[in-house]
Amino acid sequence: MSKNIDVEGGCHCGAVQFRFTLASLEVDLLDCNCSMCSRSGFLHLIVPHSEFELLTPATALTSYRFGTRAAEHLFCSTCGVKAFYQPRSHPDAWSVNYRCLEDGHGLTPTIVKFDGRNWEDAKANLEKSR
Repeated sequence: MSKNIDVEGGCHCGAVQFRFTLASLEVDLLDCNCSMCSRSGFLHLIVPHSEFELLTPATALTSYRFGTRAAEHLFCSTCGVKAFYQPRSHPDAWSVNYRCLEDGHGLTPTIVKFDGRNWEDAKANLEKSR
């Protein structure tokens, strides 16, 4: 039996806060080795746009794009933490940093390696596993 699980999270200072809903406590987290994620320790929890709600004003976010400029990296304008962003791998979802979730969510994560340094091949492998 599954029920909807509401999860909240945000940045370090609290200027960026969000909530989303999941159908299961069991979640896959993508551990990417690209130049951005390997430096920040981001663990990707993919959440459909329709299940995500930003609770604070979007004006609290600063945007950064690089490379193909397809991904939009969003940082808190105050503390600099990237709690979520728009990945190019999942254009219909947000990538939420598992490490920015509030305690007590009860999620059971499984870490899945994602070879972001070889992005095209890694993306093709993701599509095969869906």
